[in-house]
Amino acid sequence: MTRLKIFTGLIFSLLILSASVVMAAAKTPTIAADSAILIEVSTGRVIFEKNADVARPPASMTKMMTCILALEYFFPYEEIRISANAAAVEDSDLELRAGDVLTADELLRGMMLVSDNGGAEAVAENISGDVARFADLMNEKATDIGCTNTHFENPHGLPSNNHYSTARDMAKIATYCMRNENFRDIVSTQREVIHWLNPSDLTVKVTNSNHLLGQYKGANGIKTGWTRAAGGCLAASAKRGEIELIAIIMHSTDTVTRFDDAKKLLDYGFERVTKIHEIDKDRVEKKVFVRDGAQGTVAVGLSEDLTFPLLDDEDEIKFTVTYDLPKVVSARISTGDVIGQAILKYDGRAVAKVPMVACENVMRGWSVGSMLVGWTEPIISVAQDFLLVLLA
Repeated sequence: MTRLKIFTGLIFSLLILSASVVMAAAKTPTIAADSAILIEVSTGRVIFEKNADVARPPASMTKMMTCILALEYFFPYEEIRISANAAAVEDSDLELRAGDVLTADELLRGMMLVSDNGGAEAVAENISGDVARFADLMNEKATDIGCTNTHFENPHGLPSNNHYSTARDMAKIATYCMRNENFRDIVSTQREVIHWLNPSDLTVKVTNSNHLLGQYKGANGIKTGWTRAAGGCLAASAKRGEIELIAIIMHSTDTVTRFDDAKKLLDYGFERVTKIHEIDKDRVEKKVFVRDGAQGTVAVGLSEDLTFPLLDDEDEIKFTVTYDLPKVVSARISTGDVIGQAILKYDGRAVAKVPMVACENVMRGWSVGSMLVGWTEPIISVAQDFLLVLLA
């Protein structure tokens, strides 16, 4: 994992941990589920939460992690063979049999649409050899994404004593997954015909267990879940215009109220979020001094557009941006190296952050500019304006 990916993941985790600005305009929905959270996708801003940090069984929402690891590991047409062990896993609606062979794409579609547990087991075995080692991979990925209270023991979410997560962590995982276009395509599909490679004439028609698809305006994912211990679970997403939301429901009373709760949260979010405040990354360029380099400065810019959802009781004029950058960095510098961060503030309070990265390569070496930086480094704060003009 690159430094930029790790940095971005950490920033995203910090953002999703705070609800930012107090929300009071729209009527707060009453949610039946014991835990829930609603976030705006582009920044992770929390719009609503209820017991979002209580650890609970995530049931088949677990398969979001299984699916994204498979998409990152397999080629779409890679052949997946079903073992006797995978075929014997309970609650497998695809009715997989030992010796069956499907492409990774077909298996993942079937697994996600009908929540096939045997398919999830097959993914784990084909990637890591067994479930235990695949669970280690899942937990490593969860940590990289920024989860702080999640532990996986299997790839499907069937009950296990030490298999748990929180609504907040599930939102982080869902957001990460939805950045993958293949994942998006799978979880937004209402109906599909799954084809086997062996036996070659076998096909099965499947319907997505997510009832919001086709019924709720803008619904585009993600994953249902249910066990007796976990209750009704749902990761639901919807996009209208530039605004995309994710709602996580955990431990709902049954399989119906999880959809009702999700609709309430999504309605609330679309009512509250009026627009996305955005600063185009191409409009921001700063200079940072370089020591021991072939040139005296390096151009630094935003790694991505700096965005933040504006709520119905907030004023865009109250947004400001500050740049947290070092005065001097050492060569060698490569394009894309993280140099600092841009901080978006609302009414003086930090609400979003984006890494600032080098826009060019600077080789280690000697230059007049870098020499001047070295001479003036002890008083660089005083001399920086003069040096920037001199080195322009």
